[in-house]
Amino acid sequence: MQTGGRKMTLTKDLLTLEALNADEMWEILKRGNYYRERLDKGEKAGKELKGRTIANMFFEPSTRTRMSFELAAQYLGAHVINFAHQGSSLVKGESLLDTAWNIEAMAVDCMVIRHGTSGAVKLVADNVRAAVVNAGEGKHEHPTQGLLDLLTIWRHKGRIEGLKVVIAGDILHSRVARSNIHGLTKIGAQVVVTGPATMLPDASEWPVEVETDLDRALADADCVNVLRIQKERQEQGLFPSQKEYFSFWGIDQSRLPGDMLLLHPGPMNRGIEISGRAADGPNSVILDQVTNGVAIRMAVLSLLNERGGH
Repeated sequence: MQTGGRKMTLTKDLLTLEALNADEMWEILKRGNYYRERLDKGEKAGKELKGRTIANMFFEPSTRTRMSFELAAQYLGAHVINFAHQGSSLVKGESLLDTAWNIEAMAVDCMVIRHGTSGAVKLVADNVRAAVVNAGEGKHEHPTQGLLDLLTIWRHKGRIEGLKVVIAGDILHSRVARSNIHGLTKIGAQVVVTGPATMLPDASEWPVEVETDLDRALADADCVNVLRIQKERQEQGLFPSQKEYFSFWGIDQSRLPGDMLLLHPGPMNRGIEISGRAADGPNSVILDQVTNGVAIRMAVLSLLNERGGH
């Protein structure tokens, strides 16, 4: 693994993987691997963020991302406050920026934000002094999910460059797909996206191969990352039925050769995009992704703190 000598230019925020180069991503991945090894040893009493306060500001539902950011901050010694959209003054008409400015006025050092509107997290980042981390924004990006997927692949395969990685499902509407594509291609992986034609981007939009046939896409693949199918897409007519979707594009154990990694960002719809047998089978590294999510978020928070973002 070559990371070069360039130091990370990230100084305040982590908003996208599109804005990072391979060296910068490798610095985060190496730090994440260090924290993963610490977690495996049961070392969860760090002091890197002692005296710092992290605000988790989630305007959309979340389980893995919200909890792992909270644990990451606590494992590094930070104070954590959790903001919930429901029950806040936003329901009384307060703007997003007024909310952010008021939270910053409480001496918060870093805001971790999930929002349903693309551009909302950058709007906050451009208008506060605190560090801001994008925890998933509209259809735009989910950078820490992309990083934890990269870490998972690297730890299991020993490399990322030269691997063939398939991303299957609703690519067009997925912030996870966008972050994975930016990260994987910058580090040198071959990326193939597959799914119904109604859910695939124009082949010219990204440096990826587009394939509507799942089995052709999976040929000689090293990894497959299966995206959650949002049931409202069926209501929009983007695929005929859940049964038909699974028949053509669902991942079952029979489609997974012995050494192909199976990833899924969660939450899973078992029986729609993935079978229970595959999700719980020998190729699955889905729960390992969850653990790596804590480690990557520890890495991001600690690096932002070192770069003066807090």
